Amino acid sequence: MAAASFLAKSGWQVTVVEKHSMPGGRARRLQADGFTFDMGPSWYWMPDVFDRYFACFGKKVADYYELIRLDPSYRIYWPDDHWDMPANYDELAAMLEQIEPGARQALNKVMEEAAYKYQVGINNLVFKPGQHLGEFIDRDLLKGVFRLDVFTSIKKHFGKHFKHPKIRQLLEFPALFLGALPEDTPALYSLMNYADIKGGTWFPKGGMYQIAAGMHRLAEELGVRFLFDHDVQQIILEGNTARAVQAKNAKGDLVALTADVVVSGADYHFTETNLLPPSAQSYSARYWDTRVMAPSCLLYYVGLNQKIPGLKHHSLFFDLPFEPHAHEIYSQPAWPKEPLFYVSATSVSDDTQAPAGCENLFFLIPVASGLKGDTEALRQQYFNQIADRFDRRLGTSIRDSIVYYRSFAIEDFKTDYNALKGNAYGLANTLMQTAILKPSACSKKVRNLFYTGQLTVPGPGVPPSLISGEVAASLVNRFF
Repeated sequence: MAAASFLAKSGWQVTVVEKHSMPGGRARRLQADGFTFDMGPSWYWMPDVFDRYFACFGKKVADYYELIRLDPSYRIYWPDDHWDMPANYDELAAMLEQIEPGARQALNKVMEEAAYKYQVGINNLVFKPGQHLGEFIDRDLLKGVFRLDVFTSIKKHFGKHFKHPKIRQLLEFPALFLGALPEDTPALYSLMNYADIKGGTWFPKGGMYQIAAGMHRLAEELGVRFLFDHDVQQIILEGNTARAVQAKNAKGDLVALTADVVVSGADYHFTETNLLPPSAQSYSARYWDTRVMAPSCLLYYVGLNQKIPGLKHHSLFFDLPFEPHAHEIYSQPAWPKEPLFYVSATSVSDDTQAPAGCENLFFLIPVASGLKGDTEALRQQYFNQIADRFDRRLGTSIRDSIVYYRSFAIEDFKTDYNALKGNAYGLANTLMQTAILKPSACSKKVRNLFYTGQLTVPGPGVPPSLISGEVAASLVNRFF
């Protein structure tokens, strides 16, 4: 939708062909039995990126949805206690100082460095189309290359400043959104800590789906046409040029849509291997097999007929050691024995998300992409495991209060989103899969085929998806 809106703004006649019955893709909404669930993204960080996006069209975020800043931003459950993360920076610094003397000064230094990385990274890195190294011959980048900490890991970076293991884990956790271990993630991405601590954690009233709904509305205002329930089957080529997109509609009829340019926001690997002939594919099977994938997820959408006292909007259950679970995701992929997990309860902040007196819960367990044996029995086993831990920490019992339950995992990511290996977050943001080392936003074989989304630049996440659409549109306008 981002690419479509930028192209429409620059004069193109744009049609979005969407497999599902609503906009948003992985950011769809599930409504059932009076409960509303965001099916994918649940964190609203980097509000400036959203502000910038709508401002590009002379609009404001407030024209499309209302934001609430969460305080506390989130709760972390440790094995022996829990921390509520204050939205106020001084309160957070004071809290950490009590835990580790000197942490306030260290946090100030880390945030100063992270602010620089955020400013330079957002303005000088993520908006680059990643077509060649020359894009990065930039005065600000060259001048501050060592301050960006590209060749140091997040783990080493925070290890220099803090000794307390809980503070280190707190600061390392945003890197997990990037799909790699802290020791494999460049310290450049401490800019995510700036997004977390300084930018704040927000929530769009009505749910994260309001972002997709707002973008859809804006796109239609710009003249973009949407075809929902149209599953693309093939990109029709003439030589090295895409001439049309063939899709199957809800009735099962094949529809051919002629095009001067095609932008694919579908899974990059799926587009190449299922919608194009082998001769038109930019990357080999070996290339895709050797990519380092970010995790997939076990997701649970759970409706309760009770409220849970003390529950926060976001809860991170770091109540067991992280290393074994991390090993089972990244080093030796396997179904985890004792996984960490995350819970979102939007009904805590917005009473429209569940019936009166009820609660909606979104559970997420990160797991390795590509695992075999994703069965409903296995999903139920894991749900029981984390529900028991949830109950112990919240002092409740949810099992007898469940009035709605749905699971979603690796096989669903493949079916619903054609996701390579059932991934949830695209490629891991390792150094060797950054910028020009990501799959290209321009096809190497089809002259008028472009890509947007989490497998190309700049990477996974909601703010990057907005940027990716803008980057793809800029490439179309550059070449056509």
